[in-house]
Amino acid sequence: MPTTETNQQTESPGVPGPAEAGGSGAARGGALEGTGDENPEPGAAKKGSRYRWVVEAAAIVVLALVATLVLRTFVVQPFFIPSGSMEPTLQIGDRILVDKLSYHFHSIDRGDIVVFATPPSEDCGGPPVADLVKRVIGLPGERISSRGNTVLINGRALAEPWLPKGTILGRAITPTVVPANSYFVMGDNRDASCDSRYWGSVPRSLVVGKVVALVWPLSRFHVF
Repeated sequence: MPTTETNQQTESPGVPGPAEAGGSGAARGGALEGTGDENPEPGAAKKGSRYRWVVEAAAIVVLALVATLVLRTFVVQPFFIPSGSMEPTLQIGDRILVDKLSYHFHSIDRGDIVVFATPPSEDCGGPPVADLVKRVIGLPGERISSRGNTVLINGRALAEPWLPKGTILGRAITPTVVPANSYFVMGDNRDASCDSRYWGSVPRSLVVGKVVALVWPLSRFHVF
């Protein structure tokens, strides 16, 4: 160390030793050496910068994946429409967004388009699917039936502004009372929809969420 060198070379008390004469220089030298340690070579600096960039990029990717997972699990999820049972409202190939959170704060309403897990009693043929999309028609405790092409709720005709005029009902609705915490659902394409008329009402526990937007194709973008 510089101080050790200074002690070894001081022989005469009357003659300033190298350390005394150049003491401030030695101090400056020490400071310069310290400065060298604090400012690495350009190559090392670039390497450290690249490392920090990799770490930051990895952290951003992880956070984005976590955020996506949380949103998909608890807030909103995209779905693809594979059949024509909800035409003309939803068509084959459409992409929709489903709000999975709002029904935790308010009830399911008549006219809502909902996605729900396929009921165990569903047996309409075709390849099995995990989820179905239909419109809510009957609410818990209501008596639902039909006359001609008209749906009856508690014996009164139901106004359905979401259907095109002249929509054919197809299979009639067997008079039934919707069970508690369940919903009677139907496709807008009534004559080509396998729904609650075939396999009964949907328990609230199977409802995934409410369809809030048609997002693809962009030419048909619509908020429900």
